[in-house]
Amino acid sequence: MKTLAIILFILMYVLLIIFKKHRAKIAIATAIIFVVTGILPYTQVFAAIDWNILLMLFGTMVIVDYFIESKMPNLIADKLLDLAPNVMWVTILMSLFAGIISAFIDNVATLLMVAPVGLAICKKLKISPVSMIICIAVSSNLQGAATLVGDTTSIMLAGAAKMDFNDFFWMQGKPGIFFAVELGALATVPIMMILFRKDKEPVHSDERTVVTDYIPTITMLGHVIFLVFASFFPNKPELTNGIICMVWGIINIVWEIIVSKGTDSMWHSLKAIDYDTMLLLAGLFCVIAGITNVGLIDDLAHIIAGAGKDNVFLLYTLIVFGSVAISAFIDNIPYVATMLPVLASLAGVMAVNPLLLYFGLLIGATLGGNLTPIGASANIAGVGMLRKEGYEVSFGDFMRIGLPFTLTAVVVGYLFIWIVYA
Repeated sequence: MKTLAIILFILMYVLLIIFKKHRAKIAIATAIIFVVTGILPYTQVFAAIDWNILLMLFGTMVIVDYFIESKMPNLIADKLLDLAPNVMWVTILMSLFAGIISAFIDNVATLLMVAPVGLAICKKLKISPVSMIICIAVSSNLQGAATLVGDTTSIMLAGAAKMDFNDFFWMQGKPGIFFAVELGALATVPIMMILFRKDKEPVHSDERTVVTDYIPTITMLGHVIFLVFASFFPNKPELTNGIICMVWGIINIVWEIIVSKGTDSMWHSLKAIDYDTMLLLAGLFCVIAGITNVGLIDDLAHIIAGAGKDNVFLLYTLIVFGSVAISAFIDNIPYVATMLPVLASLAGVMAVNPLLLYFGLLIGATLGGNLTPIGASANIAGVGMLRKEGYEVSFGDFMRIGLPFTLTAVVVGYLFIWIVYA
């Protein structure tokens, strides 16, 4: 049974890498095979799926779509333009702005919000938008791990480590992963100043975005505040965070139906939800439960522990930079979903704080995607946007910015987590 599970798992991973547009189908099909072959008993399927994560994703995606449609992010971008004296600082401020938004909103959604503003600025100044859009894309990826709702991998980490919103800021009496990510983000500012030191053309904006609907902003803030508030209650139901996100999403839908006297906005929001990612996760949850049942997770933990030669620092380093290398070429969602239970078992084997390994995994896997234009969905979306504008981006063009960004942010986060949690 274990051999069959290994073969199916490896085959699934290979297919996920080759057929990116069919990831959800591949994961669900593998999960069905696991159930049919008895690797995962059908009685365990419902329990294997983390419904809290799926509810959080669904509710947050609804809120994000309304927030984007409200044009509030564009208004904030207009304000930032007033602060920038030249193109270099526009690029830096737009990148930091994208990072801040990405701490609370999906990376691709962040790119879709901020990149059009960057394109408009570059057209006005008659300069190439390639560098600015790449910076916005990598910044969107960079800060996705900063908060509970910033990225799918953060939500998965929270489920594995039983973390609440506040735990990303302060965990076990120590500064959380938020500070590791933000320090890494700040460290990239000097990198951008060096990369764009020649871009000193003055810039200004005569246009002003008009926001007529502030309810999406209220629901965006409301669901974050409620997640923070819920963090203070111990032993709460496992679905608490998911229900909070769903309720605020429903409030937004109902309000918009009442105001617009129709359901067009609701259907727009529901269509914008990334159902493929949700189905992918549901399938992966079942597959991981299956390989855990047959003992494969424990086997992997012992293999990795052996590679680390019982040296925690070496093991931690392998996890961080191995994750960077892997995530540069494959999607980090299935990778993180696979590794979280492995690291939980590994922490028990080596008697180390699991947070050290969890946070190291997220630092490497989240930031590693910035190395290449195919390493993260936001990068792919950004390159696609540039292609539509007539700009082809090569691996070299992307890595000129992605490589120093990634190495700087990863090293800073890597050192911070080791110093605080080792």
